This record gives sequence, structure tokens and C-alpha cells, in this order.
Amino acid sequence: MNALSTFLRRCLAALAAVLIMLPLANAQAASEFMPVDQIVKGMHGVAKTVVSGNKIEEFDVEVLGVMKQKGPVGDLILVRTSGDVIERTGGIAQGMSGSPVYIDGKLVGAVAYGWALTDHKTAMVTPIADMLKLWELKGGKADLAAQSQEPSADTLATPLMVSGFGEHALKMLTEKLQPYNLTPYPVSGNVADENNNGIAYRTVEPGSTIGVQLVRGDVSVGALGTVTYVEGDKILAFGHPFLKRGNANYFLTDAEVYDTVNGLENSFKLGTSTEAIGMINQDRGAGIAGQLGKFPAIVPLRISVTDKTLGRTNDLWAQVVQDEELAPTLSAVSVFNAIEKTTDRVGSGTARVQFQISAAGIPGGMLSRENMFYTQGNIGELAIAEIHEALALLAGNQFSPVDIMDVKVNVTVDSERRTASIMEAKANVASAKPGEKVDISVKLKPYRSEPITRNITYTVPKDQQPGTVMLAVRGGGMVSMAQLIGKKVTGEEDISKLFMLKPRPKSLEEAVTELVKRDRNNDIVVETIDMNMPDATTAAAGKKANSFTNQFEASPSPVLPENAGKNPVKTGVTGTAAAKQPVNGEDKRKVYVTTDYIIDGDTQVVLNIVK
Repeated sequence: MNALSTFLRRCLAALAAVLIMLPLANAQAASEFMPVDQIVKGMHGVAKTVVSGNKIEEFDVEVLGVMKQKGPVGDLILVRTSGDVIERTGGIAQGMSGSPVYIDGKLVGAVAYGWALTDHKTAMVTPIADMLKLWELKGGKADLAAQSQEPSADTLATPLMVSGFGEHALKMLTEKLQPYNLTPYPVSGNVADENNNGIAYRTVEPGSTIGVQLVRGDVSVGALGTVTYVEGDKILAFGHPFLKRGNANYFLTDAEVYDTVNGLENSFKLGTSTEAIGMINQDRGAGIAGQLGKFPAIVPLRISVTDKTLGRTNDLWAQVVQDEELAPTLSAVSVFNAIEKTTDRVGSGTARVQFQISAAGIPGGMLSRENMFYTQGNIGELAIAEIHEALALLAGNQFSPVDIMDVKVNVTVDSERRTASIMEAKANVASAKPGEKVDISVKLKPYRSEPITRNITYTVPKDQQPGTVMLAVRGGGMVSMAQLIGKKVTGEEDISKLFMLKPRPKSLEEAVTELVKRDRNNDIVVETIDMNMPDATTAAAGKKANSFTNQFEASPSPVLPENAGKNPVKTGVTGTAAAKQPVNGEDKRKVYVTTDYIIDGDTQVVLNIVK
């Protein structure tokens, strides 16, 4: 009993000692930081950053004042910088954002804002207290109080370093990232390694350079910035937002700085991301926050492009961060880049595109699509339109989240023009009964080649009423002129009314099925025309729209014209046929045959249906 009492007394004494030490430990932790209310004009300190290689260097900082509520989440500290590092870089450079500032050995915050085309030695610092709040956010359940005021200075824009991109792909990427105030800089070299779980990496510490990557692999899209503070496996950096996505899903990587380029408008660090070391999970006004050793969800992208003219094939792979808005765009531009690098040209041509998207939560777990395209413009731009649409449909659908597990894209490009126009169509009989089969021969005129004939069998619907029936014979990418018969169309404005959107899909399965079953450009389609359609009825399954380069948003039924926007009738609707199309509440039979040509034009066949 005495032994037990002694043991309990010792446990209580140990517990008391721990409780006594807790306030002291908290006081010691708090002493690492200097709050804004202790900062006054005239204080001097130092900041840390890397300007070349991996060496952390210091530069001097003098406080000019505290700017109350001038930042996106609170106060900003106005400072003037000096020293050898600043002289070499020409002032605060892009990529220095996040550089930790210390006064009397205590962390004050991160260099975050400056002015372009003025004195580059003056900057504004985001207080560390605001950055530490990023670690309190959990999956959007907590948030920072938003301030209506934004800093009058410019964010030290994080330089977006890209590698593996061709000239035109880089231009397209620049255009698509312009809304995010990001300017890509091409750099040599790219990283094609797997997530290095368990692999040792260079020490990440305040002042060191890190990368934030959106795409990695045979191509790389990433930004460089500076680490502000590290605690265990948690990290804070930048001092300002990257894309301000809130809850984020980016690669966190090691990085190497080649040099800091001294520019007239702004200086910037030139470097590249290296090994993946973790993920960034918060991207907000006060900066970015992440975790070492934990990696983001990705969209694996495998691309194979064959140029028939050059007789060569390129296989490329990339990992794109899963982001509902960014992933479709970055994936589509990566495919465009693969086409450009394989063909080593831009301009007209024919492309056959096949892709498979494996994803949980869609019919059969896979979206598979194949189509042909031709344009007199840049074939690569048109070839990626449906890939972008499919990814945008899955990633941003309104019904349920979709986990995209794998994307495979195969593209075959030919400089030859493989198009054919419908010259005429003839049925083997003039009359038929419901349920009977009618053979229709379609005469085609390939571009600069002799005419050829393709046969297609049409089955009269069993519920077809006796009388005259008109069949439209058209290319899969065409809206039949025959569907406009009987309408009093007097001008372009009236014609445009015929191109109305189909009803929005009521489920994800319906939306995916519509995309998969859409007519293909290289199909010959035969379908019944209802001569009694009201004027406001949709003339065809589609609408006028621009190509991918002019309209980047997904649409329920995009149209990919041969010469985008030039002809309101030749719309170039794409898709897989043999699907029933609802017209006036009834299902009308539609059949198709696939060819090796993109089919242009339309004609009609008249049948007499008898009992």
C-alpha cells in the first residue's frame, strides 16, 4: 500500500511539473515572433532569400512604417531594403516573395508586395501572425476575415517557370493563365520523376527556394517562391496568394535558382522545380501553406502523337493537379503541346483523336471518344477541343464530384486534307413498309480525288405512319438544310433561332452519354425529318460555338466548325451516332456509317411509307 501511495505521489508531482512548464513553453514559442504592435518606424532587421543556386543570403531591412488594414487580410509593414544582395538583383525580385524578415532575431513576416517601374528597393511585408492563421484552416470549415481593401502596390508576382513547351503551346498557356496574373517564363530542363515518398530531399528552411507545381513530368508548369517559416512538417511561404484558390491541391517541390535577372519593370528569379516533397493545401491572401511528405491528388496524363507525314511517334506523360478549373485547361494545353512538338509545325491538317478517361462515378467507369477533325487553321487547336470539353464536364459537373484516375490520348496527324462532300444519295426502293430495310447509296467526292460510293442501311421505324417520309443524309458534323424546309427564314437572325441549346442533362450519366453518343465528323448519318416541327424546335443536336481557342468554357453540345464561326449552317457537330434523338416527344431512328473522311454537305431521300 505504501509503495502504491509513493508511486501515485510521484505521478502527481511529474504531472504538476509538466503543467508548470506549459506556460513557459508557450512563452518561449511566442518569443520567436514579433507582433505588428511592437514594430515602429526606424527599426532595422534582416531578410533571407536565395538569388542563385541554393545558398541562402541576407539583405538589410529598415522599417518605414505600418500600413493599417492595407493588406488583403490585415496590416502591412512598409520597409526599405539594402545591401549587396539588393544591389546585385536590382531590388526586390519576383520569386523573393516569402523571404522572412527578422528584427532582433524575431520573425516579423514575409516580403510580399512591391512596385513596378519605380523604386524596387521598397517593399511591403505580410505579418507572420496572419500567415500562421493558414494552419488553422481545415477543408474550408474555417476562413480568414476578408478585407475590402487591397494593397495599392503590386503583388510580387511569382514567376511561373515552364519547360518542355513549344512556342505556340507556351503562347496558348500564357493566354489561358492571364486571368490569374501569371506570366510563364520558359526554362530549360524538366523533371520526370515519381513522387519520391521516403526519399531524402534538401533541407527546407526559412529563406530557401521552393516550387509550387501545377504540372510535372515531360512538361512542367510551376512557380518559384521563398519559404517564410517551417514548423515540423508544416510550411508557410510567399506572403501573398499564388492563385488564391483557397483550399488548394498543388505540388510542393524543391527548387533550384539559376540566376536572378535584373529587369527594368521587375527583376525575377529564373529557376526550376526539382523533386516533389509535399503539397500546398492553402492558397489565400496571406500566403500559401503546405505539408511536407504528403502529396496532392493528380490526374495522370499519357499522350501519344503520331505524325503520318514525318513517320514518327512521340509518347509523353505528365501529372496534372486535380483542380476542377485548372486541370481541364492544363491537360488540354499539354496535349496541344505534344502535337506541336511531334509535328514541328503549325497549320492545316487532318487529325484523328481518340481518348479514354477513367473515372469513378461515371457509366462503366470510363468515358471513351473518337473523332476526326480538319481545319485550314492550326489543326492542333481544333484537335484538343473535345478533350477539354470531356475533362471540364467531369471535373466541373453540377451533380457529384468525380475522381479522374487516368487519361489516355492518342492523336494521329496528317498534313493531307481528308474531307469528302456528299454529292447525292439514292434509295434502292421508292416505297417501303414499317420495319423494312432500305439500302441507300451515298456518292462522295473526296478532296481532289475521284468520287466514291458508300452504302448505308436504314430501317423504317415500326411505328412509322403511312405517307411521305423525308430522310436527311448528312455528314456527322453537319446540320441538315432539309431540317430547315418549311420554315420562313428571312435573315441570319432567324437562322440563329434554329440553333437552340438542347435541354440541360438531368444527371451526370445523361451528360456523359450525350457526349459519347454525339455524331462524329467522319460519319454519314441518315435520319428521319419531322416536317411538322414548330419553328422554335431545335434544328439539330448542337449550337453555334467557337473552337477551343476562342471559347474555353465547356458547353453541353459544342460545335467545332471547319472554319469556326464563318458559316452558321455548317456547324461541325461531333459525336458517336446510332443514338435516338427526341423530336416532338417521339424517338426517330437514326443510323450511321463511319468513313475515313470528314463528311461535308447534306442531301435528302424521299420514301413513300405504305401499310
